[in-house]
Amino acid sequence: MVMVRDLDHWIDGKTVPRGTQPAMTVHGPVDRRSVASVALGGASHVADAVAAARGAGPDWADRAPVERGRLLLAVSSALRERAEEFVEVEVEETGKLVSEMRGGLGVAADYFEYYGGVVRALFGETIGLGSGDHAFTTREPYGVVGMITPWNGPLTQAARGMAAALAAGNTVVVKPSEFTSSTTLMLARLCEEVGVPPGVVNVVLGTGAEVGAALVDHPDVRLLAFTGSVTTGRAVAEGAARRLVPTILELGGKSANVVFADADLDRVVESALTICVGAGQQCAALSRLLVQHEVHDELLDRVAAAMRERVPGERLAPMTTEGQFEKVVEYFDVAARDGARLVVGGRAASGETAAGRYVEATVYADVTPQMRIFREEVFGPVLAVSRFGTEDEAVAMANDSDFGLVASVWTRDSGRALRVASRMEAGQVIVNGGRTGIETPFGGYKSSGLGREKGFESLLHYTQLKTTVVSTR
Repeated sequence: MVMVRDLDHWIDGKTVPRGTQPAMTVHGPVDRRSVASVALGGASHVADAVAAARGAGPDWADRAPVERGRLLLAVSSALRERAEEFVEVEVEETGKLVSEMRGGLGVAADYFEYYGGVVRALFGETIGLGSGDHAFTTREPYGVVGMITPWNGPLTQAARGMAAALAAGNTVVVKPSEFTSSTTLMLARLCEEVGVPPGVVNVVLGTGAEVGAALVDHPDVRLLAFTGSVTTGRAVAEGAARRLVPTILELGGKSANVVFADADLDRVVESALTICVGAGQQCAALSRLLVQHEVHDELLDRVAAAMRERVPGERLAPMTTEGQFEKVVEYFDVAARDGARLVVGGRAASGETAAGRYVEATVYADVTPQMRIFREEVFGPVLAVSRFGTEDEAVAMANDSDFGLVASVWTRDSGRALRVASRMEAGQVIVNGGRTGIETPFGGYKSSGLGREKGFESLLHYTQLKTTVVSTR
């Protein structure tokens, strides 16, 4: 029997009892049983958390980068030591496969390890102004950073932002999704256990309408980092603009996987199957498969056969929230009305897995740019397959999107690969399955967001630049 966890806010190094405040029950996606009771905070909890973060800020920012880095390295080690505990809890709340979540735990630990080391290389520049004047730049923290993280990758998303922000000398107030709050709270407690001072990391639980809005509006929050939907991201950006506060926004995608006739189809099939990782609930999912005429039918058959093997509950995770489950099922009807040809799947799962939020791994063919499944982010294990003839057609189809987060290109022609990559309107282009990592900056063009996470570039976004000019005359 799954134990229901009582989750309360973590502010200034202490658990804040919920008292008489409202709470909500979280139902796990695997079988819809209750797994957590989450306190629903409000503006007063945000105010307390921001005050704690602001109070802890000067001491944290004044520490030498090497000292902050060593504490982040300690967080990384502690995460690895307690990996199974984190994996078990997040699997209950998100429904991820255990193998997927073990990989995610490793990535979360990697973030703290990477920023714990690379922060020592963060420095400014000197500027020559001629004899008698000396100018230099320094990178300084913003102060209190407000973070709003999503339900599809709670631990990795929290780690990604927290590690960079803390390395740069900021303090943080995190609002995780109310559906998947447990591992963010566990991470905050872990930070203090290894020596991060109270108040440097705070977590306020609740909804976006209450806690998220209060965090956006608080006058002492000097930078906002948000990962989630375009609609909510725009609201965050509008609130930040009223206060002239910078934002880092990662808002999703409808990424194109472009396959030319000379591609290595074995590897392309593997790439196409990444739509099933986390049941497709990932902003970087390669959800549009654009295939050149000459190999279209062969590749479609091979991808369809491989997708049939992604059995819900065995090799395919469920939808994390009830709302997302209903959304994906609705898109099956949308695709049918628009005239897409169903090749595989297209239904909610039946049988033993029907008790959970499972849908079938799905492939649609003959998808045109006018169809909604070509244009809209389904956020499920749903692959839209289209065909093209020429290189120009491929680029035009790939760029025919409001999103621009990731693009992928497959061809053995190195000249064409680089040419097409340079024309892609995306923040990250992967050629022939190139491997990305913690070191590679990540973020989008167009409606996919603003700013960059990951890599050294992220440290620049979590710091502000100061120029100092000294007269030596």
